[in-house]
Amino acid sequence: MKTILSYSAELLILSFLVITFFWSFYDKVSDWKGQVFFLKDYFSKTFVPPFIPAILVFIVILEAFATIFCSLGIYQIIANQETFYALVGCIVCCVILLIFLFGQRIAKDFDGARNMAIYFILAVFGVYLLQ
Repeated sequence: MKTILSYSAELLILSFLVITFFWSFYDKVSDWKGQVFFLKDYFSKTFVPPFIPAILVFIVILEAFATIFCSLGIYQIIANQETFYALVGCIVCCVILLIFLFGQRIAKDFDGARNMAIYFILAVFGVYLLQ
């Protein structure tokens, strides 16, 4: 119990990131065609649409890694008071969020990009706490 209290901020951030990226992963995998259609429409006025399937595969893989590393990080903190996997998970989450931010800027979705900053701040704070 002392470990959970000592690492409460880290565990809460990791839990938030696991939920966020697991559901994002699940949504993409469970409705692949819908996601491809949505993203091709979202990026229709840019150079991106031909690359959507490849980008989506890359993002799904990154989201799976983020979920796995953050989940392992939660376990590792509770079991061993170590933070390696948690740190890697938060860094992967930051990379994903930067990719999302870049995509939203390309699509000129400035409100979406602004909202992405909230997630990024939390993930970067997680990196800071876990270093």
